[in-house]
Amino acid sequence: MAAVTALVALAQPAGAEPTGIPSKATAQSQLNALTVGNEGSSSGYSRDLFPHWVTISGTCNTRETVLKRDGSRVSTNSYCSATSGTWYSPYDGATWNAASDVDIDHIVPLAEAWRSGASSWTTSRRQSFANDLTRPQLIAVTDDVNQAKGDQDPSTWRPSRTSYHCTYAKMWIATKHHWSLRLQSSEKTALQTMLNTCSS
Repeated sequence: MAAVTALVALAQPAGAEPTGIPSKATAQSQLNALTVGNEGSSSGYSRDLFPHWVTISGTCNTRETVLKRDGSRVSTNSYCSATSGTWYSPYDGATWNAASDVDIDHIVPLAEAWRSGASSWTTSRRQSFANDLTRPQLIAVTDDVNQAKGDQDPSTWRPSRTSYHCTYAKMWIATKHHWSLRLQSSEKTALQTMLNTCSS
């Protein structure tokens, strides 16, 4: 019983960032290398075709792993559910004290990936994409902000905090580059505009 109720405190810096965010120069090279093309159809798309969240370690799944990485003073129970902590959302600058107020955003939304080339992937590859902790593809943010973003690309949605546009663009570019996803002309223009705000 003690094991079930025990809390594990995990000290993390507030607003920790995903791994693999490239420099401005690298992101520019990656953006230049991406294939520009028309967006595909949403026909046949389902979130179920991108299985998530999967077990990462022990009882911890992808969502719980990101909550611990991105939060501060996160405590979890033996099921790896966050019972306390603080989460700073870089999209809107809000801070939350309940994990239920936080969503794990796919920087490149699953439906956007589907329309950009993932429709031809195997389910296994889509699962890897949806749970990618190596690239900067997952981040803890305010839940309703994530819901407002939906499946939009940077040509129609960007974080309200303009100071985060540089980082957001670099994360989006790095993800699309690694996964060989194409982008639309309007999307590339928006990414270039945001990347131009980067100092490094």
